[in-house]
Amino acid sequence: MNKNIKIAPSILSADFSILGQEVKAIDKAGADYIHIDVMDGHFVPNITIGPCVVKDLRKCSNKIFDVHLMIQPADPYIKEFSDAGADIITIHQEAGAHLHRSLQTIKSLGKKCGVSINPSTPANTLMHVMDMVDLILIMTVNPGFGGQSFIPLYDKIKEVKNMIDVSDRNIDLEIDGGVTADNADKIIQAGANVLVAGSAIFKNGSEKYEESILALRK
Repeated sequence: MNKNIKIAPSILSADFSILGQEVKAIDKAGADYIHIDVMDGHFVPNITIGPCVVKDLRKCSNKIFDVHLMIQPADPYIKEFSDAGADIITIHQEAGAHLHRSLQTIKSLGKKCGVSINPSTPANTLMHVMDMVDLILIMTVNPGFGGQSFIPLYDKIKEVKNMIDVSDRNIDLEIDGGVTADNADKIIQAGANVLVAGSAIFKNGSEKYEESILALRK
């Protein structure tokens, strides 16, 4: 078992009618991060939750809140999510014209900052922010909905891992979309150290959360 691998269950696949209980359950089951997908119905074709929900969920776990903003524009809401209790705030490279400025805003609030890129976005678009980011999130599905099939972007994962190595900085490489126990090993071998999983964890019910997290970690 690779103890350096972090598992970040995506609550997008949780039961929203008992969301606080779900967060407590994945915390107890061994989640490293709580991955929170924020969607606006504009940047992606779905709407999820806002800062007030994140603030309420903050009472349910002390684990790292990994907040993924799939919204456009993101800048007007960064402080709200920071105040709500986000530990890592990840924005999309494609969602704004001034990525460097947005990352500066996140860092000025004392939070770790992440950048996400969609499946078709080239890795080299991140070249000039490598000195700022704490996390890079590669989408391996087109963002918006859970339960999609993994797009095998192993070459892209390897390319970003090489960029991280060259930067000589401690940057998490996170993969989100279609991650399962069947492909996790290959994703890790390509260079990822944080796995976001929604359906793979939540589909079997709370009594299997620990087992599902362990299967990914192995």
